[in-house]
Amino acid sequence: MLLSLRRTFVAALFLTATQITFAQTPKTVVLEDLTWTELRAQIAAGKTTIIIPIGATEQSGPDVALGKHNVRVKILSQRIAEGLGNALVAPVIAYVPEGSYAPTTSHMRFPGTITVPDDVFEKTLESAANSFKVHGFKNIVFLGDHGGYQNDIKKVVAQLNKAWSGSPARAILPPEYYAASSDGYAQILRKHGYRDDEIGTHAGLADTSLQLAVAPQMVRQDSLRIGPKLGLADGVYGGDPRRSTAELGQLGIDAIVAQTISALKTATAAR
Repeated sequence: MLLSLRRTFVAALFLTATQITFAQTPKTVVLEDLTWTELRAQIAAGKTTIIIPIGATEQSGPDVALGKHNVRVKILSQRIAEGLGNALVAPVIAYVPEGSYAPTTSHMRFPGTITVPDDVFEKTLESAANSFKVHGFKNIVFLGDHGGYQNDIKKVVAQLNKAWSGSPARAILPPEYYAASSDGYAQILRKHGYRDDEIGTHAGLADTSLQLAVAPQMVRQDSLRIGPKLGLADGVYGGDPRRSTAELGQLGIDAIVAQTISALKTATAAR
């Protein structure tokens, strides 16, 4: 009888400790906010999709902060993970190919841009994905917020899926994410009466409006409104950001999140 009481007491202690652990676990989809034991419990409970957000540290004209892509892709990844319900968000990869530094090319001509070689970037993605596979994630999703490295991600995804053939893990690059934030969003803006020479491809009305919708503190709005039209020498490519608004940006944000969630639900359900 004493042994039975002891077992009951130990079981009660274990149950209480477990309940306390779950009660203390923060309601977050951000992997960095969890302890390893909390993460292990969430994976065991079915959160087996991990989103790897890929940003960039680059210039975006004189009115948008250098971390634009990093902040935006993290916020969007969190909203997508929340919409999926079974996903977590990995730390943002902020060091990406941005051109040469000897001689300087592309965005490297502007202070603050950071570049790494393509092979280093690809190896980083591969290593991160394999780390998550080892820990029990089944769907490793890459979301790239910048156009310059999309082909690098495609290459890595193909290599990973070949290496993982026969395992339950799979790498996924949903094209809907970048398509919705670039050409798809440009189409939305055209329907609202904006011209291509305003919309732009980098640091123009589209890019700046998206940032105003998710992180307005990163946009220098006073100088943006009263300044002259900017061009290539200023780091603005083919657009004019002066009429950018958070309301316009929200149209793009909603489309990106909705289309990416739908694509990922389809991709993971088809397995």
